[in-house]
Formats: sequence, structure tokens, C-alpha cells
Amino acid sequence: MNAALRRLDRVRYKAQHRGLAASLALGVRLFHFILEPRLTPPPLSELAALDKRFARLLAADLANVEAGYYPRELLFQFPLRRYAQQAPTGLLEWPKVVWRRRSGRSDDLPHGIDEATYPAYYRRTFHWQTDGWFSAHSARMYDVGVEFLFLGTADIMRRMVIPPAIDAVRDVARPRVLDVACGTGRMLAQLRSAMPRAAYYGLDLSPFYLREADKTLGPDHDVSLVAENAESMPFADESFDVVTCVFTCHELPRDARRNVVREARRVLRPGGRFIVCDSAQRVDGAGIISHLDAFPRLYHEPYFKGYMKDDLSEVLSECGLTVESVETHMVSKVVVATL
Repeated sequence: MNAALRRLDRVRYKAQHRGLAASLALGVRLFHFILEPRLTPPPLSELAALDKRFARLLAADLANVEAGYYPRELLFQFPLRRYAQQAPTGLLEWPKVVWRRRSGRSDDLPHGIDEATYPAYYRRTFHWQTDGWFSAHSARMYDVGVEFLFLGTADIMRRMVIPPAIDAVRDVARPRVLDVACGTGRMLAQLRSAMPRAAYYGLDLSPFYLREADKTLGPDHDVSLVAENAESMPFADESFDVVTCVFTCHELPRDARRNVVREARRVLRPGGRFIVCDSAQRVDGAGIISHLDAFPRLYHEPYFKGYMKDDLSEVLSECGLTVESVETHMVSKVVVATL
């Protein structure tokens, strides 16, 4: 890529995400006011800290492309038109979310769920979203809702997983990669764009989200999607070179969190790499703590407060992994560990 094109990409990319964040911020503030009119707004110092973290995240994304970790097309893959088409449906969800929050209806789930199939901690309306994890509607609306709340940066934060994944398998001809709690497949789709030679597997407990992942990955994809509990993965010991886990640990109770990490360790090959991307925690949230603390106040996140104090580095070490690095990216962190 020549220098002129790189400069044009930087300008276009930053303008795209600055404009997107500015426009979405107005909607997020309104939504939060509707949810909690008495919520204390973050101090100016915290807003400035968030803006600096945002700028660093955009810079890291651009640097990863220039370093060859993933194609420049990922910089501009944000599906704005599709999300805009879903926006009216999302707006119609607001009154339902407000009702669930004010009435405390964390059990407002569809009828007919086989409760024996799912752990109790999973049978909740996380984020106060309609149907929890148990409908095609929920799966279809999930990504647009997450990007709305993260001001268009969710996919960027996910992409921070790609460089350590690629570094882990440079000498492996056909690496095997597992994405735990893969949801709608956004992480898998980006990994495949960056590292097409790998064999990919996605594990998730929701069959509805796996059907959406099938659509995300496109026709004739070769990703194996498996509906099972990550606390007991249906894979052989030492069967993967890389295991990723994105935006999941904060939605698990303490013991389940460790069970998932132990399973990831079990299925990793010697020298394999486990990469976790999740919310920043108290240990690395300097300057944005009130922003992080507001999250479980606004949304149904029953395990978030415990997660905030449960340092992921210590969890991974406790479960037999060696932590290589910890990096923060806006309101997220990426922890890389090896077996």
C-alpha cells in the first residue's frame, strides 16, 4: 500500500469512527437517561480519559493493518446500512427494556425452554434484552445493540485478539482455532479474513445465536459450529492451537468462569495460546471506573460486579496457564496466556 493511500485510509477511517461515535453518543445518553434519570453523569476528566482510550484504539487498529495482521477491508466492514435498517426495531425495544428493568423481570423468557438443558445463570434476560439468549429475534438484534452501546467500537475491540492469535500459529501450516461463546460469529468472521488457512470452530450454548453466526459467516463457509456448554466442551484434549473467548467472562459466575478457563486449557495443545477479550476491570480501569460501575446499574449484568474484582490474569494463572500480556483497549482488555 503506497503512502498516499495509507494517509487517505487513516483520514477516512478516523472520520468514519469519530462521526459514528459522536452520533451514537447522543442516543446512548438519551437511552441511559430514560433507564435511570438520576444516574450521575461521568466527570469531565473521565470523558477525557475515554476519548484518549478511543483515539489509542483507532491507532492500534490502523497499526495492525500496516503491520499486516489483517486486511485493510476490515477497517471499513462496519455494516452501517444493515444496522440502520434494524434501528427502528431497536427503538421499539426501548419500552420493553425499561419495563423489564423497572419491574426486575430478569426471567422474562420465551415459553417452552428446556430448563434442564441450560444452567440457571444462563436463563436470564441479560442486558434486559428481549428473550435473553433464546430467540432468533434476540440473535438478530444483538450486534446492533452492542455496537450502539460501544459507540461503534465493538468489532474494533474484538480485532485486538487477531495479532496474538496470528503470532501464535505462524509456524503451523493448518492451525485449529476455537472461539468459545462465539455468539453471532463476528469474531470468527474477522479471524477468517485475517487468517484464512486455519480450521475454525465456534462453540455457543444458544442454537439461535449459532444460526445467526451461520448467516454472518456467509454461504458455503467451512466453520464448525457446535451448540454446547463451554464448561464441558465436546472436544478432545490438546486439540486446538488457539482458543479465543470474547465478551463472555463478565457474564459468568465466579465458578463457571474458572470452569470455562480450565476447559480452554484442557483443549489447548502444548504451547497453544488462550486469548480473552472482555471488559476492563478495576485493576486496569484507572480513569474510567465510574463508567464501568454504571454498566451493571443500568443493565442486567448479575455477575459484573464480581467480575470487576476477579482479575483475569490471576484467574488464568490459577487455572494453570502462563500469562504473557495484558493490554487495555478503550473499555476492554485483552489477556494472552499460553499452556
